[in-house]
Amino acid sequence: MDLLRSLPLGLYLEQPQTWLHKIDPRVKFAWLMSFLTSYVLANNFWRVLLVVILILATLIARIPRRVWQQQMGWLLILSFFVLAIGAISPDAMGVDYQPRLPANEQILTQQAFSKNIVQEPASNSKYSYVLFHKGPVKVTRRSLDLAVRLSTIIFTVIYSTNLYLLTTAPEEITSGIESLMQPLRRFKWPVTEIALTLTLSLRFIPLVLEEVQNLFRSVMTRAINWKKLGLKGGFKVWMTVAERLLENLLLRADQMANAMMVRGFTSPNEHRVQWHDLRFKGRDWLAIASLILFWGIRIAIGTQV
Repeated sequence: MDLLRSLPLGLYLEQPQTWLHKIDPRVKFAWLMSFLTSYVLANNFWRVLLVVILILATLIARIPRRVWQQQMGWLLILSFFVLAIGAISPDAMGVDYQPRLPANEQILTQQAFSKNIVQEPASNSKYSYVLFHKGPVKVTRRSLDLAVRLSTIIFTVIYSTNLYLLTTAPEEITSGIESLMQPLRRFKWPVTEIALTLTLSLRFIPLVLEEVQNLFRSVMTRAINWKKLGLKGGFKVWMTVAERLLENLLLRADQMANAMMVRGFTSPNEHRVQWHDLRFKGRDWLAIASLILFWGIRIAIGTQV
């Protein structure tokens, strides 16, 4: 099992360079925040539209199929199961559902004429709170609404973040965030230190996956008989593995810190490396204009009534 290939979450795709790679990281960060915040107080149409936009952006960018197929596939399967389970789950309203009019409409009309009450004709539209009910399976409007919300937010949050990390190098991310955080220097915020910490943490993600992969392989090669160990014995084995994983990660972090100190990186302000020259180009202004249009459509048709 190769976690670095089967679960490439948070990894940067160096080749091929798509048009998403060439957009300024600050603009892409604004798009990412828009995907994560436009979901608030939005209707279900907009939530589903976000999922469609993410899928179309992946296809239009011509990202290799081997990169996104497994990630998108597993996320879509997970979202579908969440949608199905949420739709048939109780909506927690605790209401006894009954029709607005009695089953025998003649009783109502007779009472109205007997009391000389003039009534308006009933509406032809048939509203039903219960959308589907057969045996123990019941889907209501409330449960379906909650299911759509939960399933779409899982896909949107995970895949939009992964797509951003897939098409943006860690150095570009930190440079863009540091540029956006420049006004905080007036309040004596350690902007450079925050950017350096973010760079190191992004670089540390592949190391964590590598350590998990090596420990998993070491457990599998020992051919442990889990049935003989039982629940308590298996728990002790995995606790030992988790302890070893923590020790290895701390050792990697200590080695990284020592390597930086040997090379003289004692202060980020004294050893700043300009990774990228951040300047807006034509494609960036087009992305900004598209972002403005994105929020315009969100306000026009995506607001929950």
